[in-house]
Amino acid sequence: MKKVEAIIRKTKFDEVKEALKEAGIEFITFWNVRGVGKDSQKRVYRGIMYDTSTIERVMINFICREQYLEPAIKALLSSAKTGEIGDGKIFVSEISDGFRIRTGEHGDVSVFLEENNV
Repeated sequence: MKKVEAIIRKTKFDEVKEALKEAGIEFITFWNVRGVGKDSQKRVYRGIMYDTSTIERVMINFICREQYLEPAIKALLSSAKTGEIGDGKIFVSEISDGFRIRTGEHGDVSVFLEENNV
């Protein structure tokens, strides 16, 4: 099993969510995050200077079976890309085990709904 974490633009979230669903990813968690990059920007609005160096993004997190990793990564890369600096990052980690609390199942079968356990 693999854990995938992606930090993407907020404007691309709906597109990414649909692309992941089409790639076979049934469940994701996400939250709004703020980050600071290399670029420090100041903007002036009505004579007041604002620091806009913190960037709003969405962090997406999901666990998937090995067979779904490549389609999920391709879905993330194609749907989150704008071609501009700040499109985001994707991180992949190894997961040694997982448990479904309701049934006690463990391993990769614990990350999918029963009717889709293939």
